[in-house]
Formats: sequence, structure tokens, C-alpha cells
Amino acid sequence: MRNSEPLIVTQLFNTSIKQVWKALTHVEYMRKWYFAVIPDFKPEVGFTTRFLITNEGRNFTHNWEVIAVTPPSKISYRWSFDEYPGESISTFELSKNELGTLLTLTGEVIKDFPTDIPEFKKESGKAGWEYLIQESLVQFLKSHKF
Repeated sequence: MRNSEPLIVTQLFNTSIKQVWKALTHVEYMRKWYFAVIPDFKPEVGFTTRFLITNEGRNFTHNWEVIAVTPPSKISYRWSFDEYPGESISTFELSKNELGTLLTLTGEVIKDFPTDIPEFKKESGKAGWEYLIQESLVQFLKSHKF
């Protein structure tokens, strides 16, 4: 993914901000819709975690650092990888409207990732976030009452 326009994915959920916030910030829920291997997560500025995802024989050791939190409406964390240069920030913002809760995910590349790795192409990042937010998280929130 090149340092260009931010990647934005939105989704409307027919549930409360509180429930969407829990799905975004409680590690036991995050493991069900996001990455099953997340070892820990706390919605606190300065919290860091790391975990390995392998795709098509390539390792991606994810390093996350929470950089901003405004419960229950906004959380941002920095992403980097042990194996590749580059850095991005993902921000999840929640707002209430008459139909439920609107989630806006913004992904911003702040240091360019390698252009020769398929997972770092903007289309791949967009498809990944669309799957996670518009399919996986939607299904999780439909099937879980908490």
C-alpha cells in the first residue's frame, strides 16, 4: 500500500455503540471476528501487542500500539510488521444514528510498505478490511448477544 488517500470502510450495525465497542476492544470478542491469534488487547494508550499471521508462505508479525482512545467512540492503533518496512494507523470511529451504530474504519499509511508484496497493495488492504468489517464483524454481532 502506498502512502496516498486513506482507505475508508464503513458499516451500519443494527445494535448499540456499546456492543460494537465491545466487539472492537475486548480480546475475547476480537479473536472471534478479527484475528484468532491476538494474545491480548487493552483499549489503553500505550498498550502494545504482537502476533504472527502467515499468508501464502509469507510471515507477517503484526505489531500494534494503541495511540488514541475515546471510549466508546474512537480507537486508533499503529501497525507495523517485523518482516517488512512500513507503518500504518487504523482508526475505528463509532457514531449513533437513527438506524443504529455507524462504524467508520480509516486506514492511513504513514510510512510506505513494500510495493512488491501482494498483501500491501491498496486493493488487498481494502478487500481485507471490507471482509473483516462488512462480513466477519457483521456476522459476529448478529450471532452474539452480550
